[in-house]
Amino acid sequence: MGALLEFFRDPACLLPWQCQLQTVLCGWSQKKRKRMNWLIPCCRFLCLFLAATSWKGSEAAEGKFAQMLFTDLFKDYSSALRPVEDTDKVLNVTLQITLSQIKDMDERNQILTAYLWIRQLWHDAYLRWDREQYDGLDSIQIPSSLVWRPDIVLYNKADDDFSEPLSTNVVLRHDGLIMWDAPAITRSSCVVDVSYFPFDSQQCNLTFGSWTYNGNQVDIFNALANGDLSDFVEDVEWEIHGMPAVKNVVTYGCCSESYPDVTFTLVLKRKSSFYIVNLLLPCVLISFLAPLSFYLPAASGEKVSLGVTVLLSMTVFQLMVAESMPPSENVPLIGKYYIATMALITASTVLTIMVMNIHFCGEEAKPVPHWVRLVVLDYMSKIFLVYDVGESCTSPQRGRARDHTLRQDLDWCRPPSGDPEVSGDQEENQLVRAKACRRDDGLAASNGHCPQWHALARDIEYIALCLKAHRSHSAKGSEWKKVARVMDRFFMWVFFLMVFVMSVLIIANAV
Repeated sequence: MGALLEFFRDPACLLPWQCQLQTVLCGWSQKKRKRMNWLIPCCRFLCLFLAATSWKGSEAAEGKFAQMLFTDLFKDYSSALRPVEDTDKVLNVTLQITLSQIKDMDERNQILTAYLWIRQLWHDAYLRWDREQYDGLDSIQIPSSLVWRPDIVLYNKADDDFSEPLSTNVVLRHDGLIMWDAPAITRSSCVVDVSYFPFDSQQCNLTFGSWTYNGNQVDIFNALANGDLSDFVEDVEWEIHGMPAVKNVVTYGCCSESYPDVTFTLVLKRKSSFYIVNLLLPCVLISFLAPLSFYLPAASGEKVSLGVTVLLSMTVFQLMVAESMPPSENVPLIGKYYIATMALITASTVLTIMVMNIHFCGEEAKPVPHWVRLVVLDYMSKIFLVYDVGESCTSPQRGRARDHTLRQDLDWCRPPSGDPEVSGDQEENQLVRAKACRRDDGLAASNGHCPQWHALARDIEYIALCLKAHRSHSAKGSEWKKVARVMDRFFMWVFFLMVFVMSVLIIANAV
């Protein structure tokens, strides 16, 4: 049909007919030529008609010869036997695999599902013909079930269905070469190593070989050094880094003969963007919330609740990863990060409970030991900038200046008699008495005290003793609270540093 259209589009093929007709017309008169110009379209139509008739005849002839060839070839042909003239001769089969698509990668069950195009080529000694006897017929397409086919199967198949590949037609050439292209969806076993999940790479083998014919009967060769990836449909989860092919000759324990096979190794690299956004990044952000439980005030009552909530959220992410991973001894990298983070959160919750116990020890507790006061209250509080309310780095100087002024007032109003060694409580009472004495401008006594305020001084002394006792108990509890605040601040920075180091380590292992 294409030749006919080309003939119709190219009038140059009619040039000899037209030239002869124009030569005849040139000998005629002009008036006669005008009347005979209709002969040119008629001749062109006649040529087209003859060409179409001849094309239909050739097509019919080709179909007739193909039918004749098919009858002659399969008159005494049997597809049950190996098509070789000598039974001791090895039949060579060339195998070529084209990877079209990765349909699924089941890490938990360790099964790879792929869509392949399988091409097999071999020579059939009984399916040859002379092209000259069949009008130059070079090849024909026939059903694959009519010819002998090698029983090449996928050795590491992991499918319950053991059906054969799709029975497509084969192309049979005049020299006996048979080419069989068949699509197949294979489910093969693949050993999955999830040690570096989600930054892992996997290698899955596809081993093809004859199931019954040994190497002395059928030999297999790979057509290319690598699998064909030119028609591969890009996968959303995996990147293909190669598909090398290697021929192996293996002797199994059941048989003494060797069996050749061709193994295609599919090298896969996981695209980790999805897992970074949905599993790793939320874990990092949640892990940075754990140290903040030390920053919460103890009186809020939410320090332990925050730690438990963060621990539960990390447990949920850990279960999500465990559901998709195979049950193996290799713990994924992200799983190790989750476990380490959960351990840190658990430790922070335990330390939070201990610090809260220190904070609420109360006034009945023992006084703060000297070494704790020296290390925690004097040094660590300044390093981590922990001060009481209204206190700063200059407030202790002001307090000492205020105490010096009160002691000068005490010397002015000290009684002459008594033990020169004055106790702490008496000194406090005398401070209060000195303030009262200095308010009286008419005070002039030779012994240096205030006799008219003697009764009032006794009452003030009693009140001062009570205030002193209350202040002593309150100061004891305030010191323990300050120790708890300093320890909170110390643990907060320590846990922040540990979470940061863990995040850097997992990124470094990924790279």
